[in-house]
Amino acid sequence: MTATAQDSAQSSSAQDPARLSTAQDPARLGTAQDPARSGPVSGRTASGGEERGPRRPSLSPSRAADFKTCPLLYRFRTIDRLPERRSPAAVRGTLVHAVLERLYDLPACERTAEAARELVAPAWEELRADPEVAALFTSDGAAGGAPGAAAPDGPSPEVPAAEVTSLEEWLASAGELVQTYFSLEDPSRIEPHGREELVEVTLPDGLLLRGYVDRLDVAPNGALRVVDYKTGSVPREAFEGKALFQMKFYALVLWRTRGVVASQLKLLYLGNGDALTYSPDEAELVRFERTLQAIWAAIERAVATGDFRPNRTRLCGWCDHQALCPSFGGTPPPFPAEAAAAAGWATLPVVDRD
Repeated sequence: MTATAQDSAQSSSAQDPARLSTAQDPARLGTAQDPARSGPVSGRTASGGEERGPRRPSLSPSRAADFKTCPLLYRFRTIDRLPERRSPAAVRGTLVHAVLERLYDLPACERTAEAARELVAPAWEELRADPEVAALFTSDGAAGGAPGAAAPDGPSPEVPAAEVTSLEEWLASAGELVQTYFSLEDPSRIEPHGREELVEVTLPDGLLLRGYVDRLDVAPNGALRVVDYKTGSVPREAFEGKALFQMKFYALVLWRTRGVVASQLKLLYLGNGDALTYSPDEAELVRFERTLQAIWAAIERAVATGDFRPNRTRLCGWCDHQALCPSFGGTPPPFPAEAAAAAGWATLPVVDRD
């Protein structure tokens, strides 16, 4: 894998499949089956989570990562669907993603850094229509909530979130992230095939994989590039594998649906203006598919027994559910068997009733 600092717009356009078909994919966010992803600005939620209301039990990159990190966290988010706090950092990630999505609505010659920054204010106006988002800032403009909470990229002990003390400062920080994007790519030379595109596939064993790709580029020769925007900084080498888990997930789904192995997976880190690129091969995607099937088998066993065990790590500091976690002296609520059944889980634990 190669982390490329300052991946210039010129070289990006030359070596990547960036001269794309102008056909826009109709799968924009906010579809009926994905209510949790539909928001005022786009289908990406302010908490940055994957969809929570699939047609049937499915696996997304975020939920797979949840289960690997802490099975109990997976249960709380996916089965119990417990509410979680929104934070200025998370909402800023949603705002930046919305701006970069809308940037490509402009004619190529108008996709300038100045034009992108001008998109911040109207996107914020739509976001703040959500009372939960508006409540993050007090009437005097001071930031409330949890400024250091995780952004959509997910919590990382490697990249502490910066403190933001006012709405004006917060909006300026979003604008700076948007500005940084232009040091990584030249959007005037790119015509995305899809933005915020839903990708999904059912594997032969019945496992439904689904998620949203920030941007999908298709070259005239059919080569695919998968691009994801991150508002944090590029991880250290020891954490690159975790960062690429999400991208390999998308590459697997695209391979299974299109029959083409993505030529490049590209993570753009707007926090420090760096990029991480990787080129998978077919054999690796086969192995990765087996990994996802093993994760899913473990999830099914946990659902069948109701046994979702906590796993205490440094990431617990970002968790909203410590009061219900045995690792912190809490007691989880009874397993919601009825809700799980309604969501399509077939094998459920026997729950004693009073």
